Amino acid sequence: MKLTKRLTDAFNAQIEAEMWSANLYSSMGIYFQKMGLSGCAHWMKKQAEEELGHANKLIEYGVTRGGDIKISAINAVPTTWDDPQAVFGHVYQHECHVSELIDNLMDIALEENDKATQEFLRWFVNEQVEEEETAQGILDKFNVFGVHGLYCVDHELGKR
Repeated sequence: MKLTKRLTDAFNAQIEAEMWSANLYSSMGIYFQKMGLSGCAHWMKKQAEEELGHANKLIEYGVTRGGDIKISAINAVPTTWDDPQAVFGHVYQHECHVSELIDNLMDIALEENDKATQEFLRWFVNEQVEEEETAQGILDKFNVFGVHGLYCVDHELGKR
């Protein structure tokens, strides 16, 4: 079964969102690198690579299923934040937003009765649960320890 036009359009939008996410995390990594927080910068770099991997996974599937997959322009991302805690607050909010996008994509696959695409998207649904949990865990550390825990968070994130 070929991807419907509606699903193809939704895939193209999700690919754009994943690439924007990669740029966002790269920008956050630069922010941390400039601050000398190499662990946080490393974590963001890995996060950016992961988002590009998500985009490529969507591209491969879409092309395999005969969709008219296209890469569109990616809008600029933020480059400054108030402090490291604000960055991770943004990460958490962004991952919740991406979860909504994936849920909407799954809804379209359900409405289009495309069971293969539904099965493919389950991986993304589960991945987003993990992404939100990870971001919330980092944010929780900031909420408990404040800026005093920054060294520990930076050290921990550098192990990724």
